[in-house]
Amino acid sequence: KSSSTMGKKEEGAPVKYGPANVGDDTHVFGVAHIYASFNDTFVHITDLSGRETIAKVTGGMKVKADRDESSPYAAMLAAQDVAVMCKNRGINALHIKLRAVGGNKTKTAGPGAQSALRALARAGMRLGRIEDVTPTPTDSTRRKGGRRGRRL
Repeated sequence: KSSSTMGKKEEGAPVKYGPANVGDDTHVFGVAHIYASFNDTFVHITDLSGRETIAKVTGGMKVKADRDESSPYAAMLAAQDVAVMCKNRGINALHIKLRAVGGNKTKTAGPGAQSALRALARAGMRLGRIEDVTPTPTDSTRRKGGRRGRRL
């Protein structure tokens, strides 16, 4: 082979994941890792092992203004994009892993979490298990704010 064709994939049909010959009624699962902070929302789809990334879109990739990155609208647009990518690659069902910042910071998911989940369901993806994987400390470093806390 010539050096120009080495290492290039054929430009044809997109890569399909899951079993080779499945019908439309068969569920091919992936895992949706939704990370929703108060600054941004990530919608990241992997295979079941979590090793192979299928699609990853953030709220910041969909809107221009920095303040809108974590908005429900940006999360909805990101989830719609991801759903289209998944369907092109043969994945039609998702297990959801929802994550907030966690640790010694807030354990509340950001504003984009619910709308991202809703947009995935509305886009025709079948939803399997929904799990909260926010890291919770068993004992952690000291929290920001000082002895008397944040005074408003």
